Amino acid sequence: MDFNAWRRRRVSEPAYRWARRALPPMSATEREAIEAGDTWWEADLFSGNPDWRKLLDVPAATLTPEEQKFIDGPVAQLCAMLDEWDISWNRRDLPPEVWAFLKSQRFFGMIIPRRYGGLGFSPYAHSEVVRRISACSVTAGVTAMVPNSLGPGELLMQFGTPAQRDYWLPRLADGREIPCFGLTSPEAGSDAASMTDTGVVCRQVVDGRELIGIRLNWHKRYITLGPVATVLGLAFKLSDPDGILGEMRDIGISVALVPVDAPGVEIGRRHLPAMQAFQNGPNRGRDVFVPLDALIGGEERAGHGWQMLMSALAAGRGISLPSLSAAAAALGAHATGMYARVREQFGLPVGRFEGVQEKLANLAGNAYLVEAARRLTCAALNQGVKPAVVSGIMKYHATERMRQSVNDAMDVHAGRGVIDGPRNYLGSLYRAVPIAITVEGANILTRNLIIFGQGAIRAHPYLMPEMLALGNPDEERGMEVFHDVFWRHLRHAGMTTLRAIGRAWTGGMLAPTPTAGPTARHYRRLGRYAAGFALLADAALASLGGALKRRELISARLGDILSELYLLSAVLKRWEDEGRKHDDLPLVRWCMEQGAARIETAMDQVLSNLPGRVLAWGLRAAILPLRLAKGPDDALTRECAELLLKPSPTHDRLAAELQREPGPDPLGQLTRAFALAEAVQPLRDRLRQSGLRDWREAHRQGAITDAQAAQLEAAEASAAEVLQVDDFAPEELSPGAGRDNAQPSGD
Repeated sequence: MDFNAWRRRRVSEPAYRWARRALPPMSATEREAIEAGDTWWEADLFSGNPDWRKLLDVPAATLTPEEQKFIDGPVAQLCAMLDEWDISWNRRDLPPEVWAFLKSQRFFGMIIPRRYGGLGFSPYAHSEVVRRISACSVTAGVTAMVPNSLGPGELLMQFGTPAQRDYWLPRLADGREIPCFGLTSPEAGSDAASMTDTGVVCRQVVDGRELIGIRLNWHKRYITLGPVATVLGLAFKLSDPDGILGEMRDIGISVALVPVDAPGVEIGRRHLPAMQAFQNGPNRGRDVFVPLDALIGGEERAGHGWQMLMSALAAGRGISLPSLSAAAAALGAHATGMYARVREQFGLPVGRFEGVQEKLANLAGNAYLVEAARRLTCAALNQGVKPAVVSGIMKYHATERMRQSVNDAMDVHAGRGVIDGPRNYLGSLYRAVPIAITVEGANILTRNLIIFGQGAIRAHPYLMPEMLALGNPDEERGMEVFHDVFWRHLRHAGMTTLRAIGRAWTGGMLAPTPTAGPTARHYRRLGRYAAGFALLADAALASLGGALKRRELISARLGDILSELYLLSAVLKRWEDEGRKHDDLPLVRWCMEQGAARIETAMDQVLSNLPGRVLAWGLRAAILPLRLAKGPDDALTRECAELLLKPSPTHDRLAAELQREPGPDPLGQLTRAFALAEAVQPLRDRLRQSGLRDWREAHRQGAITDAQAAQLEAAEASAAEVLQVDDFAPEELSPGAGRDNAQPSGD
């Protein structure tokens, strides 16, 4: 008997029948979400044998001269106009002159091509603009990011008809139209399929002419820019009960553009998200009629709304919130390092205490990692890739590290960070954390269902073709395709098993590295973990089948491993792209040690919870015979903390051009105090060694000159100014009191 025929009958056909029964049904929205966007570096990681040279050959994300000019010009001008305390406390909105500046300088048209009047910026430039603005004002950062992220502009560029692009894009670019996008409703948050917002195809007489259009009814909430929008992008379920467009009655989720002045639209009330002042609110529509050409992409795109949204989100989700997170991480690390140097207790800067140094090391490492991942993701987007899985990784992990960074910064600042007022440069970022965690796919959903759930299907080299074969209504053709893919999958699994065992039992020594030098061992280590992950993922998919969809904790941990592999790849890529800076190696090592500990913990937890215990024991022996990763040791923690406590090129790279010049603003005052503290430290050390701790007494005794005394006095006064917090008259904090005239004072 022909061997191929034998293995088909004895192996492939039983596997095919079992898999068809075990495969859970996939809804249309699930399938569209999974198929949206592209695969990229995560597919290499999922293969178990990533090609590191491919990663290092990706051109680094850079700004063009025109983009840099915009950063140095309009962006810097905008930042100088922003007073976050005034915006959040007094105005509850951006000042009119800021709105006018955003429109006149086309901040709302960063992603719109120049031929339509936009700036035509690269994804990296878009990200960099959002990052710079967010470091000055979360309100302004969110206001600038939303029209350039998930909204009408991106959808029109990807799916709009030529007529729609010609009309709407110039108006969006120059600010004549302010867009918002309505997706979330009270009934449907993460579960878009439960949306109750409807559109019914109908005929209606308008201005004496009968038009085919859509009668819309909706209730949306949490819509950023909604209260000030002039045009609403709306997601709804479209139906055609009278068969006006054809035989299909339930057409599905669709997307239309609705002018907010259309009869029946109710818009303008506001939410107040975590005391942030960016415009956000609910809106409704009652029997709102729009012509059929209001559908983005026209009639042929009817029913394809979810796929359109997921495709747009694959790009936008990799830019907006990661940019805000990178700003928070970098600013938190930079400011907290300076504060920990200036603030003294028990006669020492608080940054010299190991408990504080642990927080500083976290801040330094997370700032380096988030910025590295932002740049790598932007490099992919610059090449035209829309990496859906990577965008999910970035949304979840950038915002989670933002949460950790802001919390660590608050811990070190203590009361200085708790008391609100114009002097507090952390409060707005702290209040922004839950918003970043929640929007554009809540983090719980993203971690438990999306990263591995979508990643396994899209990035695995064989799973998607197998699923398509299993779902083919022509069983004979499906079996034929399945047989071919299934055996290639088995060969891949065999090679992965051998690779994973060899690399695990040699500590990664058999894994390839693209370079020699101090990072070579890190590439080998990641190569080992990638092989182990690929084997573990295949085993979980094979043993749990469709039940893995319901075993969210296992799926989440597998997603954690994939995510850490991506983030650590970005760290190594950043170190290469920045010219292999030796002084930055402690940060690279910290990221690697922290990430390796997280990977091994996640592997251990998956193995401890797989239902097939014999399989789990075998996998543990193969991929995790020993738990070797313990995280950064104390010496490395101290080394990374020191990088924030002194001026240096590494400190500057961590601050990522968010530093402030010495000046009257709170961060400017901190910058001045930090510089003065460093300048007088040799003199203070000399006085301490001579037994003179009080510089005034030393001055009286003639141990220091008048100039030296003046320098010490200036440093002391500057530090005292930095430590001040705000207070208010009781009537200024009373409900309804004249906030516009509130004049907080220092304590």
